[in-house]
Amino acid sequence: MRRIFLSCALLAVTLTALTVPGCGGSNSRTTTIAVVPKGTTHEFWKSVHAGAVKAGRELGVEILWQGPLKEDDREDQIKVVDTLVSRGINGLLLAPLDDKALRQPVASAVRAGIPVVTFDSKLESDDPVSLVSTSNLDAGRLAGKHLGGILGGKGNVIMMRLHEGSASTTDRERGFMEAIATFPGITVVSSNQYAGALAEGGYRTGENLLASTRAAEGAVQGIFTPNESTTFGMLRALQNAGLAGKIRFVGFDSSDKLVQGLKDGHIDGLVLQNPFAMGYIGIKTLVAHIRGEKVEKFIDTGAAVVTLANMNEPDIKERLQPDLDKYLK
Repeated sequence: MRRIFLSCALLAVTLTALTVPGCGGSNSRTTTIAVVPKGTTHEFWKSVHAGAVKAGRELGVEILWQGPLKEDDREDQIKVVDTLVSRGINGLLLAPLDDKALRQPVASAVRAGIPVVTFDSKLESDDPVSLVSTSNLDAGRLAGKHLGGILGGKGNVIMMRLHEGSASTTDRERGFMEAIATFPGITVVSSNQYAGALAEGGYRTGENLLASTRAAEGAVQGIFTPNESTTFGMLRALQNAGLAGKIRFVGFDSSDKLVQGLKDGHIDGLVLQNPFAMGYIGIKTLVAHIRGEKVEKFIDTGAAVVTLANMNEPDIKERLQPDLDKYLK
């Protein structure tokens, strides 16, 4: 730490215009923070982007937004991180696609003097200075309690998973299974099928699950999905099978189509995170660390179950349909 401080002091002497109290390798006046999400297509990540932009404006820092297109493209995310590190950013806010595969790129960033804050998903490493995230295990438990409650504590249930290696959804899936196990009258008839990162994969896997479990014959009473793409894919599968609204369905995250599903009675609950807060607090936390302030190792951004009954409450409505254009246009 002393060596880094001395090198920064020498740099400040020769470059008096530099105002950043940290050495990320940038010669710019402005602190530059790169934000790397798991993907760039889902509404969840757009909300994170908006929150990061808001914090960046307030703090006077530059936000670089770059990530893989698909949420299962580990190699692309690693390349993005490596490229940004070589560019010489001042800090990295990262949602690791894989809790192990991203350890080496993060270690390389830290060795280069670039502090890292993770968000949404944890990394199996002590290198990040903080994790800004939903407590995903608790959020999964919320889903299990809600589905078990609306089923009256009995029936057959499906859980469709996302993909292996995603720490956030793995924790949600585990939390759901823990909570649903407290209802002795409920049987989980399928919990080992993975949809993949895209909604189309969720749709195909959902169709197969509905067929294999004889859902159309009344053999399934409830379904849980752990993220936006699996929830939308399963929603489409239920609608196309004529089962939407007939099988109790609890999903995760939000988009215009999922909100409409809630309004139509095709979804009975969405566990809603606060992606805008993840982006906003993530940037605030990272800049605070760069400026020498103490930060918490874990910051919980919270989760809530949204239903048709509470979806118009001010705080819930803002999370469901944030004004992204205010920050992204």
